Amino acid sequence: MAREWVTDDDMGHGFFVPAVVGWILWRRRAELRAIPANPSWWGVPVVVYGLIQFAVGTLGVEFFLSRTALIITLAGTVIATCGIRLFTSLLFPFFLMLFMIRIPAIIYNQITFPLQLLASQVAESSLMTLGIPVLREGNVLELANQKLSVVEACSGIRSLLSLSFLALVYGYFFETKPWLRVVVWLLTIPIAIVANAGRVAMTGVLAATRPQLAAGFFHLFEGWVVFLIAMLLMVLCHHLINHVYRSFEAAKR
Repeated sequence: MAREWVTDDDMGHGFFVPAVVGWILWRRRAELRAIPANPSWWGVPVVVYGLIQFAVGTLGVEFFLSRTALIITLAGTVIATCGIRLFTSLLFPFFLMLFMIRIPAIIYNQITFPLQLLASQVAESSLMTLGIPVLREGNVLELANQKLSVVEACSGIRSLLSLSFLALVYGYFFETKPWLRVVVWLLTIPIAIVANAGRVAMTGVLAATRPQLAAGFFHLFEGWVVFLIAMLLMVLCHHLINHVYRSFEAAKR
């Protein structure tokens, strides 16, 4: 009887966002204190809008609306009590707080399925290259005596979001050039996709050769290893681009 393996992707970063935001605010406390408080009435309509959005999201059971309403209300409160200048200096921490919130389901579903298909296609090609017979039907890989389902959880979207968040924090602390911060952040997209596809392919190989390593603790450990490799690739790309940029600047002098 064929056995079915379902890969997963449990990377999570939401709980770390408040800690990172708090650390950034703490490091900038002297700079923020130096900004004179200049309360603005423009914050009042922002707060009112946030409360209305929260009510609509709660009544409509739309979690994205109700959760983002908290950030909007907080932004309006800062503007109303401290002024627009202080709020603009806090745009990056406010942007980071968006990573605490799961993207809307309609957008999430539109992204995950193509990523599932891509990961299953890469896994199929890898298995065929290694001489392991496999038949792919959509996002399901039929091996000799078992089935590997590339479900929504192993689309890689969660690790992509986690890596994107870490890229923003990394760029903030270790890079001063705004354009390079953006480049490093954008590079997380192909890096995360390739890393996740490689993880699914590795799971397929293990499922076909050593099934006991394709699930449970070993599978979870494999996910963390692949994620760490993706982080190292991000750092490596940053240093490589920085080296090329400095060489180019030095050649112009």
